Amino acid sequence: MKSPLLSLPGAVPAEGVDEGVAAHYGDLFREQRALADGTGFVDLSHRGVITVTGEDRLSWLHLLLTQHVSELPAGQATEALILSAHGHIEHALYLVDDGTTVWAHVEPGTREALVAYLESMKFFYRVDVADRTADFAVVHLPAGSIAQAPEGVVVRETAYGRDLFLPREDLESFAATHGPAAGLLAHEALRVEQHRPRLGFETDHRTIPHELGWIGTAVHLQKGCYRGQETVARVQNLGKPPRRLVFLHLDGSEVHLPAPGTELRLADEGPDGRKIGFVTTSVRHHELGPVALALVKRNVPADARLLAGETAAAQETVVEP
Repeated sequence: MKSPLLSLPGAVPAEGVDEGVAAHYGDLFREQRALADGTGFVDLSHRGVITVTGEDRLSWLHLLLTQHVSELPAGQATEALILSAHGHIEHALYLVDDGTTVWAHVEPGTREALVAYLESMKFFYRVDVADRTADFAVVHLPAGSIAQAPEGVVVRETAYGRDLFLPREDLESFAATHGPAAGLLAHEALRVEQHRPRLGFETDHRTIPHELGWIGTAVHLQKGCYRGQETVARVQNLGKPPRRLVFLHLDGSEVHLPAPGTELRLADEGPDGRKIGFVTTSVRHHELGPVALALVKRNVPADARLLAGETAAAQETVVEP
């Protein structure tokens, strides 16, 4: 769904899964600094918007999600996952309940499969699931922003800022009064700095929550049964995940960033050494320079120097070995 804000001056469209919104508006680092200072907004209108209504909505979602939501207070933001039977991550939901409706935004390209799964699990519960993407757009206000959300708009407030479920028809008028707009690349740079994983970027078909540090933030360890819980409990109580998320400081003398999927090797073994992981997201940060998130094998020493392709990289621990 193409955003009308792509008509703003300097807008350069994002590509791939983020197609439909602006990657930037002509000055990536200025946009990053604005967000870091708590000003401006990010157009995330390409994300899916799902609602769940009905008096059983919280108790029903509690049975399906990794998060404890049966008693979720109105207005309190949370995030949750849906796992496969083997404990692999299938969906990530960013939730808030407004007292009558649960609102969630999800990764672009995932809403249809998510709605189909939720519909298949309704059984006798008094719930209604709706895809509201055509009617509502997600807009992000950064942490520290003093901008006022429009009256009546559902807000999901976190330590990283506020997500607004804005009527899609109001996007242009919102932009006119809440600018400057910052592109998705600026938003992604701050996400990487904050070590926050993203479905489809830090995940593949076999990712489990422990590998990305989603235990605690998106997975509640003291709740009842849900699909994939056996894997979560087994890894938590009896072992360690096979991989772990790391933050990489990349050699700033390289012109090109290592692309997602770039293989990681130990620097001591050189570019022909054994593969020990791969880059998941790489960005240029306005203060830190070129940085990345990556998945490495759990037994890689935390102080080991790495190579991302031919680019030297120093790692910073996100998930403990």
